[in-house]
Amino acid sequence: MSPVPGKDGNRYIPFDRRTGDSSVVFFTRDLSEEGLKKIYDRVSSVISGKVAIKLHTGEAHGPNIIPRPWVKALVDDRLPGAAIVETNTYYEGSRYTTEAHRQTLEINGWTFCPVDITDESGVTTFPVSGGKWFTEMHVGKTLPDYDSLVVLTHFKGHTMGGFGGSNKNIGIGCADGRIGKKEIHSRMDMWDIAEEELMERISESTKATVDRFAPRVCFINTMRNMSVSCDCEGPEAEPVVTPDVGILASLDILAVDNACVDLLYNLPDGGGKAMIERIETRHGLRQLSYMKELGMGNDRYTLIDIDNGDAVITAAQAVKDVKPGWKPDRYNVFWGRNRRG
Repeated sequence: MSPVPGKDGNRYIPFDRRTGDSSVVFFTRDLSEEGLKKIYDRVSSVISGKVAIKLHTGEAHGPNIIPRPWVKALVDDRLPGAAIVETNTYYEGSRYTTEAHRQTLEINGWTFCPVDITDESGVTTFPVSGGKWFTEMHVGKTLPDYDSLVVLTHFKGHTMGGFGGSNKNIGIGCADGRIGKKEIHSRMDMWDIAEEELMERISESTKATVDRFAPRVCFINTMRNMSVSCDCEGPEAEPVVTPDVGILASLDILAVDNACVDLLYNLPDGGGKAMIERIETRHGLRQLSYMKELGMGNDRYTLIDIDNGDAVITAAQAVKDVKPGWKPDRYNVFWGRNRRG
């Protein structure tokens, strides 16, 4: 019997209507090198041994990727010896082949630590436990060489996924470029899987990698330069209109992604409108409900404001002072279509 996708990926469930256990999510408004190091320290206790940092390094000249100085400071001061891990892309672009990918890494400034393109020399598989679409997922061959995984995510929109949080960063980003990504995206034709089914396939892929590294895995989402487009669109990404918010971190992937979505829905004066529309029209909220069904984490959480003595706050309190509209910061090295805004 063929699997059937779930429903209601376009329906947001408010916090007070959720049930079940709760996880801890840390929050800072400090969008800087120091802010990233400070919030990493709250989830770093599980990280040891040979460390991989899963990061979307972006297409060439991508304007919205996590600033290189932030990541360099984190590696230098907290994770010496760590490597960024990436995979080649399923689509033809500036990261389609390993040779082109290496050139793009140099263009985008990822030159201060090793970058392991994990599918450069082939693929391996991780089992998928409890899935309905997969029993295993193809990932880059060298990914199992690491002991711990720091999932450092640029939270933003996505053309097909609705939003890209930690779930998308791992689910698509750790799947290899020729087999794994095809398994997620395509049945007969390229990109012919969408909406709830796509969200479920991404989440099962993510579960394979998270299960492999657990408990030595942590999740950090940066809510900055949130175009409705993914970093895979490079300079052609839609101009940013959503205001910057801060950085969130947790040991629970569902909690941290759900908290980011909640912050968007609570932004004052309709500040989250563009991102919310992108998420709902792509049925991206199914990422969250399916992760919960798979037992990947909790959609309830305690939000800890590390800027204010670890006060427990709500999503609405976290963003109450955020002004509508987006303003570039000093880390905007590449501009793309943002300059047209």
